[in-house]
Amino acid sequence: MRWLERLTPRVTRRYLYFVAALVWTLAGSILLIRGMFLFIDDNYLIRIRLSISILSGILFYRFLFSRISGKHTDRIAGMQPDRPCLFSFFNFKSYILMTLMIMAGITVRISGIITPVYLSVIYVTMGIPLFISSFRFYHAFAVYQSK
Repeated sequence: MRWLERLTPRVTRRYLYFVAALVWTLAGSILLIRGMFLFIDDNYLIRIRLSISILSGILFYRFLFSRISGKHTDRIAGMQPDRPCLFSFFNFKSYILMTLMIMAGITVRISGIITPVYLSVIYVTMGIPLFISSFRFYHAFAVYQSK
């Protein structure tokens, strides 16, 4: 098992915040871009759909994602190894949840269960809190003080 330990990619906790920020930014950006292209493709009630998306995204951030990202930043701060694994910005449960959400999103998009008009609202609604949450990790990276 020592060989596995040596092959494990490790970074400082400070840079683990940065990696987490990049992942959350990427996920949020992908959803926002996909959603905005769907908005552009079908401008049916675009102002109402966009308003609903923005309001819902902000509410999702306020009542769910702010807590989730806070738990992750706190968990990273409390990690014991000085150089944790590069992939430890999420815990195992979060990786499972992320995988299920990605699979569900792909399935919904490919199957056509939800029309693009409504899918655009879902994408933007979910992209906003992910993107906003990334700034918590950027902030933690910027102000990190090693102990």
